[in-house]
Amino acid sequence: MPDTTQQSTVQTGAQPIVLTEGALIQLRKIMSEQDVPSDFGLRVGVKGGGCSGFSYVLGFDKKTDKDQEYVIEGIPVYIERAHGMYLLGMEVDWHDGLNNRGFVFNNPNAKETCGCGSSFTA
Repeated sequence: MPDTTQQSTVQTGAQPIVLTEGALIQLRKIMSEQDVPSDFGLRVGVKGGGCSGFSYVLGFDKKTDKDQEYVIEGIPVYIERAHGMYLLGMEVDWHDGLNNRGFVFNNPNAKETCGCGSSFTA
């Protein structure tokens, strides 16, 4: 009889967000340079504020009971369940140009975005 006491909390199937190759390279670089603890994952979320109403959250953190966990290209990704509706289908990219350097959020759920690209209206 199989042991069912430990069930995986990692979601399978379609991923709610996409991390581009550029974002993956930069995230792995940050993880290495900042010696991110092995029990941390990439937190992707939203918070109230910013010039358009919501701001994106992107950083390394421990998983909480409110999170769904996904593994995208080997990187654990934590998304709070309540934030999923704002993030579904979003692409996180990395730009390294003269006029724009940093993570860029391409969110199909955003009705409006601000000029800085880090806040949106749902």
